[in-house]
Amino acid sequence: MSGHSKWATTKHKKAVVDARRGKLFARLIKNIEVAARQGGGDPAGNPTLYDAIQKARKNSVPLDNIERAVKRGSGAEAGGADYQTIMYEGYGPQGVAVLVECLTDNRNRAASDVRVAMTRNGGSMADPGSVSYLFTRKGVVMVPSADGVDEDAILSAVLEAGAEEVNDLDGVFEVLSEAGDVVAVRTALQDAGIDYDSAEATFVPSVQVPADEDVARKVFRLVEALEDSDDVQAVYTNVDVSDEVLASLDAE
Repeated sequence: MSGHSKWATTKHKKAVVDARRGKLFARLIKNIEVAARQGGGDPAGNPTLYDAIQKARKNSVPLDNIERAVKRGSGAEAGGADYQTIMYEGYGPQGVAVLVECLTDNRNRAASDVRVAMTRNGGSMADPGSVSYLFTRKGVVMVPSADGVDEDAILSAVLEAGAEEVNDLDGVFEVLSEAGDVVAVRTALQDAGIDYDSAEATFVPSVQVPADEDVARKVFRLVEALEDSDDVQAVYTNVDVSDEVLASLDAE
């Protein structure tokens, strides 16, 4: 029976991975649709759409799905939804700040999903502005490490394009800039022949809260619950989890 039990566990884990992959695909497709609606369906003239497509392709979203999303968003094909971006703010375990970015065609559903996930996982909703001031909108470009690509090579390529700093995150480099400079930074990398995984404007915490294993586990559970909502595009926190705590959680 141990073999059966092992297979059941493997099957369950695969189902979880597949479900998360499906949700990731849905988020990436939604981003493409919104970018095409706001800036037109030509990636050459719409850098936001270009980056949304690039991220989808890097995550193995089928080309047919990408093309249909562009057509729906640009109006070339029927069926596009009128999505709105809504930000919700809250606190997680130990006062960790939580910023939830939703892209939804139903504000009531999105608000309900976020509130339920918060209250069931040790979090609480906060008034607008009470958490967002702890985050800064930044351009973030992720560059995979490769032969000939190191911190110095990246810095020399992007410094004049507006990059502020390059962080080595163990196998991938994070290039930070002002949100408005992300396209220039991404373009500078391309001109230098350096591949990148994603380029987007995101929220970076200005103050972080260190977390032990127990708090980190609770925060991760809260983030997973929030991300289970189809309306949630991204969840940002200011939790600071050390490599040791991460390694310990991974071993569980």
